[in-house]
Amino acid sequence: MIAYRLVLCALAAISAVPSVTGGVEAQAYPDRLKMVVPYPPGGPIDTTARLVVQRLGPILGQTVIIENRAGAGGALGTKAVAGAEPDGYTLLFGNASALVVGPAVYRFRDYDTVKHFTPIAKVTEGYEVLVVAPDFPAKNVQELVAYAKARPGKLNFGSMGYGNLTHLAAELFKLQTGTDFVHVPYKGSPEAVAGIVAGEVHILFGEVAGLLPLVRAGKIRALGVASAARNALAPDLPTMIEGGIPDFVALTFTGVVAPAGTPATIVAKLNAAINESLKSAEIVAALGKLGAEVRTGSAQEFAAFIARERAMWIDVVARADIKAQ
Repeated sequence: MIAYRLVLCALAAISAVPSVTGGVEAQAYPDRLKMVVPYPPGGPIDTTARLVVQRLGPILGQTVIIENRAGAGGALGTKAVAGAEPDGYTLLFGNASALVVGPAVYRFRDYDTVKHFTPIAKVTEGYEVLVVAPDFPAKNVQELVAYAKARPGKLNFGSMGYGNLTHLAAELFKLQTGTDFVHVPYKGSPEAVAGIVAGEVHILFGEVAGLLPLVRAGKIRALGVASAARNALAPDLPTMIEGGIPDFVALTFTGVVAPAGTPATIVAKLNAAINESLKSAEIVAALGKLGAEVRTGSAQEFAAFIARERAMWIDVVARADIKAQ
């Protein structure tokens, strides 16, 4: 939460910018655009969206309104945008849980990202980090695997909610290491973090920026980050791959999508404007404090990325036999 407060303060310091040459002109849309964030105000996804929108509005030459529609782990707001008119008026600022993980777990009963959305632009990537209590016997990933294999079914892992990324990252760890942990789902991030600090659970996956302050304070211990390369916020922390788990990557991401059928001209204009908004050094620095790295690209590249992530988590859900609740 410390990182989120710092970034919220930074919002006020990011100045308005003029419309860019070749960018989206005001007359291309009406005088407002709605960006739905399917999570409560003040959290990391909302903060990221507000950072982007603060520069996106001036680039578009129009007002961009953020509407928080929280509920059902992000599914409520996401479903609402899936059913909106594909006219470019209503967009979704989504993340991994809302766009790929949740739909995979719940068998696309509310929406299917590929069928019901048109990807606009990827915004950021971040990664999960594996942590344990300070007095946990294992000092690295391989020691954890050996310790767990000697005690099948006797250890547990916490998550920040059933069916979200912190849950599936641990299931992926189990699959790739042949270990057996019991799942202890909490109601949210504060409860899960309190559980690992108190020793109620043995391991926990969570976002780097949210857990690093506790690691530095000595309240929990990090074993590895689930990224292909070391994280800039914790360059001394080895990756899970370095820890001996081949190809173990569990990433978070944020991005903007629109209802399926949104005209290609609108998609192209919005993609260009969002990419332009992310060139700001202030935004890059502010997002870095959230443990997120800016990742711009074309709408087609974002669509291909979503398809890959979707396939990966569908496979994990199937192999781990995760049931929809």
